[in-house]
Amino acid sequence: MSVLAPLPVKNGVAPSRVYLPRETWPDLISFLLHKFPHMDADVLRERLGNGDMVDTTGKPYALNSPFVPDSWLWYYREVPVETVVPFDIDILYQDELLIAIDKPHFMASIPGGRHLHQTALVRLRDQLGNPHINPIHRLDRDTAGVLVFCTDRERRGLYQSLFQTRSVHKIYEAVAPWHEDLEFPLVRESLIRRSGQVFVMHEIDGTPNSRTRIQLLSHNRSLGHYRLEPVTGRKHQLRVHMNALGIPICNDEYYPVLQPLREQETFENPLQLLARSMQFIDPVTGIERYFESRRELDMVAQIRE
Repeated sequence: MSVLAPLPVKNGVAPSRVYLPRETWPDLISFLLHKFPHMDADVLRERLGNGDMVDTTGKPYALNSPFVPDSWLWYYREVPVETVVPFDIDILYQDELLIAIDKPHFMASIPGGRHLHQTALVRLRDQLGNPHINPIHRLDRDTAGVLVFCTDRERRGLYQSLFQTRSVHKIYEAVAPWHEDLEFPLVRESLIRRSGQVFVMHEIDGTPNSRTRIQLLSHNRSLGHYRLEPVTGRKHQLRVHMNALGIPICNDEYYPVLQPLREQETFENPLQLLARSMQFIDPVTGIERYFESRRELDMVAQIRE
């Protein structure tokens, strides 16, 4: 059951919420200090004392507020220092229900971690002045290409269900090493699970839960330009499958070896993975929807030389 937010979308940012469980705490601040141990305690006390956090009715909490179990606390997330993503959002299509954009590399789809205002969702809401925009699927921050949003809250679930029932046909392109001992086209099937490393997936023995069709479009005996068609939608599926074949996607900072987190974003050497197109039958209108990226992967030019 959805809970109606007591705070509006502000500058494209929707309010976040924290559930106050059925537990006993001396006061609200004691719970919050426990809940967010990595957050500066003084900052947390300041935000609570300034009335930046509210209850379900919109009433601001205070520094001495009691802990009320089985309730919600609402607030706006903040990122102290957020690097500006120096790329524009290209709108491919827009009507009263859907907006399709051509997401650039290095831009997260939705807020999370170090990324808030410089995400496709928040930038698009702010750009169009529409707080009701929400994604019907996601792309990794490292992946560029077609990303689709819905502007109708009541019908968003219908579009999201298309992905759950595998009713969306998606095509990706990638640049990766070329190996003459691999014959294409081929189908990669495997069981993908989380590995022991944060954010990294891997293949293990067992009944496959992922399937990708892979076609070689061209090569220069060093690099290959590939067409990837995911039949399923597991996290990092394309990256995991290409890596398992011994041809990890160029500039992948997760596979085959997880690279250290960059202290300073340089926006160089983007992952050579592009969500080229998306096709589905609209569950509201019944018409066929087809959106195609206008972008090209940087390293494709090297193969054509």
